[in-house]
Amino acid sequence: MTTQDRGLAALGFDGVPALRPLTYPGRPVTAPSLLTGEELLVLRVRPGGPGAWAVEGHGPRRSLDAVLTGLGQAPVAGRLPVVAVGSNASPGQVSHKLAGLGLSCAVPMVPVRLRGIGIGCSAHIGRAGYVAAAPYPDPTARRSLVVSWLDAAQLAAVDGTELPNYRRVWLSGAAYGMALPCGTPLDGAYVYVSARGVLTDPATGLPRPGGGDQAALLDALLAASPALHALLGPDAAAWVRRAAADAALRERGTQLFAAAGWVLPWTELPAP
Repeated sequence: MTTQDRGLAALGFDGVPALRPLTYPGRPVTAPSLLTGEELLVLRVRPGGPGAWAVEGHGPRRSLDAVLTGLGQAPVAGRLPVVAVGSNASPGQVSHKLAGLGLSCAVPMVPVRLRGIGIGCSAHIGRAGYVAAAPYPDPTARRSLVVSWLDAAQLAAVDGTELPNYRRVWLSGAAYGMALPCGTPLDGAYVYVSARGVLTDPATGLPRPGGGDQAALLDALLAASPALHALLGPDAAAWVRRAAADAALRERGTQLFAAAGWVLPWTELPAP
């Protein structure tokens, strides 16, 4: 495959949920990759850490660290791993966030196996109008989530898009069984947990599943609350259009979640 074939648009990874809220959370990477901005290059997994993995589609095959250094960017050891439970697993969204601030979009993105983390819905309406995903403790959960290795400037930029509605916390790799695709354990990673709690599913009393069809989620919330319907309805398209345009509406909608009794403070992630 040629370098041109690795463009985000050609691969179908160019979607930006921040610009098209009903596409949230976007399309996550499904294999170890290096995002360069407009391209998504293949990482060939080898034993050991990602810095030694080979990059394909960027001239002669070289290690990830060599390619990052050649781009004038920090190697893997100079970066911090961050687990994504929502749109930060989407290359288009990550590139949009970083490029908008004039930062490098060179980001290694790798699906990592882990346990103990459920994915719910943060109990707030985000600035783009959607209801974003949020982690919560679930001892029975086993899944793969995308880990991105961010340099200091990139991490600060992502913090700026998440705070104050989320808090960034460190998770022990041993406690959460984190393992790279080659089987090498990962020492740990940061994750953003909701400072607002997570939404409950009234039918079960448990956290409402997040990260799925955003339009279906918003339509279900509208159907369950006459107050939300009056504020943001009649449908999901109207919800995101109105919420994205008005911070006061977003805050009022967030308050209605609590007024309906839908908020669970299930966001702390202790060691299982």
